[in-house]
Amino acid sequence: RQWPSREITERPIWCSVDLRDGDQALPKPMNPEQKQEYFQLLTKIGFREIEVGFPSAGRDDFEFTRALVEENLIPENVFIMVLTQCREHLIEKTFEAIRGVSRTIFHAYCATSDLHMRNVFGMTGAQTLEMVVRAIQQIRERADIMSESDIRLEFSPEEFTDTDPSFALEICEAVFETWGTATAEKPLILNLPATVERRTPDGYADLIEMFCANFPEREKTIVSLHAHNDQGMAVAAVELALRAGADRVEGTLFGHGERTGNVDLVTLALNLQFQGIETGLDFKNLPEIAETVERLTGMPVPARLPYAGELATTAFSGSHQDAIRKGMNQRAEDAWQVPYVHFDPREIGRTFE
Repeated sequence: RQWPSREITERPIWCSVDLRDGDQALPKPMNPEQKQEYFQLLTKIGFREIEVGFPSAGRDDFEFTRALVEENLIPENVFIMVLTQCREHLIEKTFEAIRGVSRTIFHAYCATSDLHMRNVFGMTGAQTLEMVVRAIQQIRERADIMSESDIRLEFSPEEFTDTDPSFALEICEAVFETWGTATAEKPLILNLPATVERRTPDGYADLIEMFCANFPEREKTIVSLHAHNDQGMAVAAVELALRAGADRVEGTLFGHGERTGNVDLVTLALNLQFQGIETGLDFKNLPEIAETVERLTGMPVPARLPYAGELATTAFSGSHQDAIRKGMNQRAEDAWQVPYVHFDPREIGRTFE
């Protein structure tokens, strides 16, 4: 175990899954017009990888993906990502959705925990592995036909944290070998989800460190994190897993997602920013971002959510107010050191007043 002595020194690759994982969990999912506005918001913030939907699962996601491609709405420096299960007809439908795209990440997933394989698939590990390999072969063949498009592969062993670690390695190695074209310049993305948060953050970091140390083609892969917040520790889990060697983070603005949500990318990115890391994401107008997301999703931003909440920098206690006032009166102009207020509100578009 090496990660406890490491620090995060550079930003991860950010991937927003608001338009898929976040949207599917809304009581009233967004329509294509709302998703286009949300997509534009994400690109403005600085996201360069955006999962836009599950095109084979419904007409709205399919048509939204087609509109992005046909109407040339994807900035040149942005990869859209599309999700599918490892099933033949769903893979074919997904390729129909991205026909003509300039660049995309094709995200295939399959649950790999013993519980899921046994109770949901009715399959053994060997049978699940065979199914995944067939799916990757199909994706490889279809990607070769679309040679004019830059198609990257992402594979998720869903329920990674509930999967036998040796089996997770085995199935990811099989995906790497079957895909066959991963290089340091065009790496394979291996996304290792805490689909349901059952472990403590250090437990997630241990699994990530073990995977990174034992995967044989590490320099040709990107190890990605996808944490859910069932125990309220997703941000901590991701921060520790980045110390443990991961390269990339999937999440949503304000933590929207199934059950208790995905990791909150706003909190995570601003934590890193105020630790001195240049994140590449711009939250200088955070109140406006929050208002836009509330309007498009119908989901309120909680008043005490870190950074974005209306009361995140408000003090009600008299002793707190007194200490803040004294801190403000003695504060140096070139530094923010104020009791009870751990960052300069102006950095996120708020005022101290």
